[in-house]
Amino acid sequence: MIYFDNAATTKPDKLCVMKAEKYLLDDFYNPSALYSEGYAVSTQLKQAALNILTRIADANAFNLIFTSCGTEADNQAVFCGGRRGNVVTTLGEHSAVNSAVNELKQRGIEVRFADLNDDGTVNEQHLLSLVDDKTSLVSVIHVNNETGAINDILSIAKRIKLKNQYTLFHSDGVQAYGKINFKLSRDVDLYSVGAHKIGGIKGCGALIKRKNLIIKPYIYGGGQQQGLRSGTENIFGIKCFEYAALNRYENLQENFEIVKKINETVRSGLDKNLFGFISNSNCSPYILTVFTDGVRGETILHEADDNGLIIGTGSACSSNSNKRYSRVILACGYRESVADGILRLSFSPENTVDEANQAVEILNRIVKHRKEIVG
Repeated sequence: MIYFDNAATTKPDKLCVMKAEKYLLDDFYNPSALYSEGYAVSTQLKQAALNILTRIADANAFNLIFTSCGTEADNQAVFCGGRRGNVVTTLGEHSAVNSAVNELKQRGIEVRFADLNDDGTVNEQHLLSLVDDKTSLVSVIHVNNETGAINDILSIAKRIKLKNQYTLFHSDGVQAYGKINFKLSRDVDLYSVGAHKIGGIKGCGALIKRKNLIIKPYIYGGGQQQGLRSGTENIFGIKCFEYAALNRYENLQENFEIVKKINETVRSGLDKNLFGFISNSNCSPYILTVFTDGVRGETILHEADDNGLIIGTGSACSSNSNKRYSRVILACGYRESVADGILRLSFSPENTVDEANQAVEILNRIVKHRKEIVG
């Protein structure tokens, strides 16, 4: 079986899981407990936070709140940051941000949406035009989860701060963390990451925040994590996240080149008479989104699965929506027939060029046959 849906989730890294297993079976203690074993676990919790944080940020300027997932981190950023005036975001956000800001609208907060370019990047001039002296929060996804488009969040955040220094800037970095090389600047106030996109396990994420930024908690209870996120911490998941992050960043450039080669193999091998491309060469190589006009993406997905190839048709988190077409693809300016034929292939460093060649053969064969049936 060839697995090319890594943007939805990655296979947990076996070595990371095995290394973290002691915090599931042996050192299972509550880190808030006062006895020595609990204190020892709390020390490991702090070490994990530091290791995850410092891959992309200065520990003197930022700290980290563990969450249950990237969605929770996005929700905390949106609901704690967008509490007044208006909120500005893009039409290309993950559903965790899109649904959250739409809930803000129901609560009386004005929400403004910036247009997208055809690859899924935000139209920066339009975004900036929406920011005014009443804008409390701007949220711009770092790497678009449907197209792989990379937004220059450091430049965008700086330009927003020049326009309104009091506006908070948040970015969903779930598809960027552990995959592309960057460091957060102090113009970024909040940044969301998740474990299961880089070989960690599901059920663990984090919200990175600027240290002197005061935000309210999103989940209340026992006051864990300095009162910013109550709930007994998932030590096993957090340690898996830590080990996966260390592994990915130790091999960041090597992994990037491996995935880039796989992406290029698929891109060059797909029949241009059958497929068009949404993702361009400036997008993250971890995601390659294509389309075939006249054949439903879902049909190809199921037939590919029958032939030993697992791919997606867009965001897995949007598959529960009753909307037939991706709002992100439509916002990029594509017509519905294109949106109906979307396929998202997403890669990991564990994939191979041989798998890429096999995937190309499978997809070309399926779509050619389907086109012939349609006539």
